[in-house]
Amino acid sequence: MKLLFAASEAVPLVKTGGLADVAGALPKALQAKGADVRVILPKYGSIPAEYAERFETIATFTVRLGWRDQYCGLMKAEIDGIIYYVIDNEFYFKRSGLYGYDDDAERFVFFCYAVIESLFHSDFHPDIIHCHDWQTGLIPFLLKTRYRYEPGTRDLASVYTIHNLRYQGVFGRELLKDLLGSGDELFGSEGIEFFGAGNCMLGGLRYADKLTTVSPSYAHEIQTEYYGEKLDGLLRWRAGDLTGIVNGIDTEVFDPMNDPALETPYRGSLPRKRKNKLALQRELGLEESEHTPLIGIVSRLVDQKGFDLIEAVLEQILSEKVQLVVLGSGDWQYEQMFRKAQAKRPEQVATWFGFNDGLARRIYAGSDMYLMPSQFEPCGLSQLLALRYRSVPIVRETGGLRDTIQPYNEFTGEGNGFSFTNYNAHDLLYTVQRAIRFYQDPEAWQRLVVNGAKEDYSWTRSAKAYLSLYGSIVPQREENVKWPVIS
Repeated sequence: MKLLFAASEAVPLVKTGGLADVAGALPKALQAKGADVRVILPKYGSIPAEYAERFETIATFTVRLGWRDQYCGLMKAEIDGIIYYVIDNEFYFKRSGLYGYDDDAERFVFFCYAVIESLFHSDFHPDIIHCHDWQTGLIPFLLKTRYRYEPGTRDLASVYTIHNLRYQGVFGRELLKDLLGSGDELFGSEGIEFFGAGNCMLGGLRYADKLTTVSPSYAHEIQTEYYGEKLDGLLRWRAGDLTGIVNGIDTEVFDPMNDPALETPYRGSLPRKRKNKLALQRELGLEESEHTPLIGIVSRLVDQKGFDLIEAVLEQILSEKVQLVVLGSGDWQYEQMFRKAQAKRPEQVATWFGFNDGLARRIYAGSDMYLMPSQFEPCGLSQLLALRYRSVPIVRETGGLRDTIQPYNEFTGEGNGFSFTNYNAHDLLYTVQRAIRFYQDPEAWQRLVVNGAKEDYSWTRSAKAYLSLYGSIVPQREENVKWPVIS
C-alpha cells in the first residue's frame, strides 16, 4: 500500500503542535507494518539547516492560482527512514513562523494545489493521500472536482483527519473564488459554503473518501451541537465514514529509561522517579521533599485547556500541602495568574513561560500528578506522556481524555488516573483533593502507577487501525455521482 501524508507540519522538520507529532510518528509505525509511506509539507524557512540542506530538487513546475502563475519546486530527502517531500516557494513559506499571516488563505490554497500538481512530477504514485486539518482540506475537494478526470489522479482516494474541529480555515467568498479561479458554483450546496464565507475544512469533510479524528469519544462529540462547531449536521450525515482512532506517542523518543534530559533513568521504580522529582524541585527553587505531591502542567495557557476552572479554585488547591510546576504560554490572564501565585508562594509554585523541551520532560518525570482539565480535547498527547513517565493524570472526561484515562476505583484497584465529568471548578477541586489523599497511601499509589504502565499507547496499535481503514477504501468511480465541476 502506497500512502502520501499531506500536512502543514511534521516532526522532526517543523512543529507547533500535536499535528506535527502525528504526521511524523504515524508514518514510521505504518512503514514498520509494510506500508510505503511518504510525507509532503511546505518548505518553511524555520526548518533547521541540518534537515533543509539534505533536500534535493527533483522537479520544478508552475502552479496556477486564480490569475497567478506561481513557481513551485518539489524537493526530496530521506530523514529517519522516512522519505519527505517539501513544496518550495519562498514567497509563501520562507518566513519565521508557520501560521498567523494575513495571506494564510493564499499560502495554503497554493499548498493544496501544489501537492496535487506534484503528483504529476513525482517519482511516487500513492494509492491514498491522507490529509490533515484545514490547511490540506481542499485537496479531497479538488481531487473530486477539478482533477476528477485527470489520468494521474482520478483513481486516487483520500482520507481526511480532523485534529481540532475549532480551526477550520474560514475565509471570504470573493477571496477563495479568486484563489481557486472559480465562480459561484464553489459555494453551491455541494461546495464549501459556510455561513456566507468559504470553509477549507469543509472541502475535506464533504469530499474525502473516509474521515477520521483522533479519538472515538471526540468522533461522537463532534456530531453534537455543543462540540460540532456548526458542522455537526454534516458530520452526522457522514457518520458512517467517520472513525475515531486514538493517537499514539513515540515510545523511543519518550523513554524515561533513555531520556538524556533526566538526571536519573527509571522505568517503573518510584524511588528512582522521585530522584528526578528532587532534581526538578532543586532546579526550580521549590522546597525539596519526596513526600510533598508535585502537580505538573505542560500546556498552552488558554480556555480550551481548562485554565478558567483552575483560576476559580487555585487558592484552594494551593492551600493543600502540594507543589505546582507550570510550563507553557498563552493568554495573558493565565500567565499573570501563575506569576502572582509564584510570587505569593515561591516555595510551592514554579513557572516557565514559553517552551523548553528538556524542562517539559523533566516535569513529566518529576511530577507525581499531571493536571489536564480540558474543556474539550480531541485526543491529547500530554496525558499519554504523563503515563509513559509514570505521572498520574488528573483529567476532565472529554474526547481522548475519556478514552485513555480510567478513573481509579479504590474498591477494585482498577484505573490509571483521576477524572471528573462536569465542566465545574469544584468538581476539579474535589478530584485534585482525592488524588492528593491517595498519594498518601503508598500501596494505592503504586497500584495506580502500575496500572498506567500496562497500557500500550505506542503508535503500533493506532497503525493497525489506520491500515484497516485504508484497506476498506474503494475509490469512488460511480458515473452517476454528479460532483460539481470547477473549470
